[in-house]
Amino acid sequence: MPVLEALRDSRLDIAKLVVADNASGHSLDEILDLADDLRVPIEYASPARVKFLAGNGRHDQGIVADIQAPRMRRLANFLEQRGDRPTNVMLLDGVTNPSNVGMILRTATAAGIDGVILPRAGTPHVGPLVIKASAGVAFAAPIVNADTAGGAANELRTAGFVLYGLAARARRSVFEEKFDARCAFVLGGETSGVSVKTDKDVSVPMSGGVESLNVAAAAAVVAFE
Repeated sequence: MPVLEALRDSRLDIAKLVVADNASGHSLDEILDLADDLRVPIEYASPARVKFLAGNGRHDQGIVADIQAPRMRRLANFLEQRGDRPTNVMLLDGVTNPSNVGMILRTATAAGIDGVILPRAGTPHVGPLVIKASAGVAFAAPIVNADTAGGAANELRTAGFVLYGLAARARRSVFEEKFDARCAFVLGGETSGVSVKTDKDVSVPMSGGVESLNVAAAAAVVAFE
């Protein structure tokens, strides 16, 4: 359960829990006991209020947490903080499936990627479905907020980044390319692909008649390379 994962993560600042009046169950008891031990304030509200706060009534599970994600920031702030240091980021361009976004956040965090840029336009907000798919890692992921993928791409270029895309017919594979010290991997949507202009394209070699990978799987290959 994402709330339980958050309570167990000492890096997170949890302002309070909001619990539905009719919520019950062993998992809830475990959460409330841990919250009490950690002295996290608990607020009770109507089920309708909890559904509203969760943003998705089908997945609220009767409890939500008010959390400050320590690594979440705006793109301009992120670039200022990084300065001229070598930096690797991923830019999501129209990735609309919350499960894919969550898995990308989990993989990128595990691989040590410096930032995952989530444009407000065309990318789901970091809600219950994204958090669940990330197995709670979204709370500590290096999330970078931007307005649009195109605007983010322009800011990155201005800051000296080279933008890479994935293309099946690219001359060099992700394993052969010598990546620039400041690089951004643009990951296109599940159906529409990449919409922003990239500077270089690389491929992921595949066999067995497989023509393409799910965007989250492709992100994993890139992240660990």
